[in-house]
Amino acid sequence: ELTVDVMPEKRSITIAADSNSEKNGDRRIAHRSFKKTFVNYDNNLDLSEATATFENGLLTVKVPARADVQPITIEIQ
Repeated sequence: ELTVDVMPEKRSITIAADSNSEKNGDRRIAHRSFKKTFVNYDNNLDLSEATATFENGLLTVKVPARADVQPITIEIQ
């Protein structure tokens, strides 16, 4: 089981999967549990607009940039 938890108040996204094992005929397929948290320290992403898709074994999480955030250009001397 795969979960994606978006917490805009903490500026983070947590992706987690529970472990399970399946038996497929004579083969046993093992899956591992994992949990990874990504933190938006710069607060430049709109976490409330995040979307996630899972297709053909690939998880895609898209998080758009906030509209009011502009890139900063630093002059090199």
